Amino acid sequence: MPKAGTVALVGRPNAGKSTLLNRLLGEKLAIVSDKPQTTRHRIVGILSEPERGQIVFHDTPGLHRPLHKLNQQMVQASREAMNGCDALCLLVDASQSFGAGDRYALELVERAGAPRKIAVLNKIDRIKKPALLPLMGRYGRGGAFSDIVPISAETGEGCGELLEVLWNAMPEGEPFYDADLLTVHPDRFLASERIREKLLQSTMNELPYTTAVTIDQWEEEGGLVRIFASILVERESQKKIVIGHGGSKIKEIGTAARHDLERFLGRRVYLDLRVKDEPGWREHPRILAELDRDLYATGDQLSDDLPEDPE
Repeated sequence: MPKAGTVALVGRPNAGKSTLLNRLLGEKLAIVSDKPQTTRHRIVGILSEPERGQIVFHDTPGLHRPLHKLNQQMVQASREAMNGCDALCLLVDASQSFGAGDRYALELVERAGAPRKIAVLNKIDRIKKPALLPLMGRYGRGGAFSDIVPISAETGEGCGELLEVLWNAMPEGEPFYDADLLTVHPDRFLASERIREKLLQSTMNELPYTTAVTIDQWEEEGGLVRIFASILVERESQKKIVIGHGGSKIKEIGTAARHDLERFLGRRVYLDLRVKDEPGWREHPRILAELDRDLYATGDQLSDDLPEDPE
């Protein structure tokens, strides 16, 4: 009998959830950067193996204190995933000291309704192996986790062992989706994410959390896709940063994004990028609805015990 189930990847910002998702799928689905809160939606990735069945992964936004409506939606998406999955993976950055944010995430996972919970100690390539023992002991206390698996999502170390644990945790059942599907998200959403990834990479630390990308128009004609997109910023000064001197920065972002999109879509891409000054867009219902037209999440603000948005 084949197996089919869902796995939620949760944890603090920058724990490596998206890198792990891409590693387990064997393809790039979720965008990755070294900035916290890169993932803003619950990203669904589908792994199908003919002899075993199907695992549906949910890559979730990092757990943090939501100070804006956008962040409330992000954290609610994570909490919903925790309580609706067959297995829950709490990703931990093993290279960082255990702190208040880790304690809150651990308590939240311990209270979640998932039938199987796995502590995934990531980034072990950045530490000496003896340093793992105290961390494994900390997450082993209390009996919340059926397994504690050290991995490096970046190098792949331990990821095969983790995947075996996850297959063993899946219930018997028929696949949820066609075996050739990688995700349920439409191309226009994934395209906006890839443009945002290049924006994050290009602007480094100049624009931490104040930008977004919307797809305004999408046209397909033969082997060509025309994409008209807007980069949203909150202030005129940020707009100047994205555009750059003589338009150099927006050209750099557009070129990198176009090349990535052509590889992803398998077609030629014409990409038109504009920059819009939208003060307070993280609180604007219309803009948030537009950003979430394919993946919409709402939720109440969480407890003040959460660590604040790192701004």
